[in-house]
Amino acid sequence: MNVLGIESSCDETAAAVVADGRRILSSVVASQELVHAPYGGVVPELASRRHLEVIVPVVEDALARAGVKLGDLDGIAVTQGPGLVGSLLVGCSLAKALAWVTGLPLVGVNHLEGHIFAAFLAPLPPEYPFLALVVSGGHTALYHAPAPLRYELVGQTRDDAAGEAFDKVAKLLGLGYPGGPAIERTARAGNPAAVAFPLAQMTDQAPDFSFSGIKTAASLLVRRTAPLSAAAVADVSASFQATVVKMLVRKTVRAAVRRGVRRLVLTGGVAANQALREALAADPRALHGQRRDDRGSGGGAARGRRAGLARYERAARPRPRVTPGRP
Repeated sequence: MNVLGIESSCDETAAAVVADGRRILSSVVASQELVHAPYGGVVPELASRRHLEVIVPVVEDALARAGVKLGDLDGIAVTQGPGLVGSLLVGCSLAKALAWVTGLPLVGVNHLEGHIFAAFLAPLPPEYPFLALVVSGGHTALYHAPAPLRYELVGQTRDDAAGEAFDKVAKLLGLGYPGGPAIERTARAGNPAAVAFPLAQMTDQAPDFSFSGIKTAASLLVRRTAPLSAAAVADVSASFQATVVKMLVRKTVRAAVRRGVRRLVLTGGVAANQALREALAADPRALHGQRRDDRGSGGGAARGRRAGLARYERAARPRPRVTPGRP
């Protein structure tokens, strides 16, 4: 079974063709880093305009690299939310048009479910039940997955996403966009104990996250001590990264222990952060966990296509109404 996946939820236009749920035949991603770099973050209007410009060539390229034509497909999956509404509209419109013309079944995929299903594109997919930490530029959340296609929201950010915090602090430090990789590179030369950034704690003891406080603390520090030397920038980067990682790992491991879950899935763009991966692996309470990530899983389109196939197999040739922005 060949399924075309289309992803346009934020600032990347992606398309992929995956066979039989596991084998990636092609994956094409058009990045918008250069478009948004001058602003230090994603500008929604610019993102949707760029999607309009490249989405058809991206899909055509994905089909060509896979060596298939529209007539060789068995279905289409598209990210329908959550995400930037203008960006989602572009991908959903093309997917619906292709489904209408070809008569192929169309499956709308939740963006976060796509991240979780990235683990099933790995050589050794996780077994249920597991706890998934989805951490990216737009989302930070913990999901308990007791069985296929079943999820329970355990905790989520109450304000900003971890990836968004990385972007904003990188902009404050003049490190460029995207902020996550820039801070990670700079932090290698810094002291992670140089700055005592605050660790967010929920007064109701909920397993939720918060990154607005550490963003504000970083902003006040930079304004108070500017101009910063290269060594100071490295120290702030290292301290900021260490604090964010500590918050993510602490909340994740505690939630897993409370629920008796021994398998962890780490996914999302921030999962590429080596400090986060190492800290999670080093926690003694997580020694028996299985940690997966979506690096090398073929990008957002492949992730969404894998989740779409699972939804497709659960239903009988679904023809759902795909509405952009509705998760």
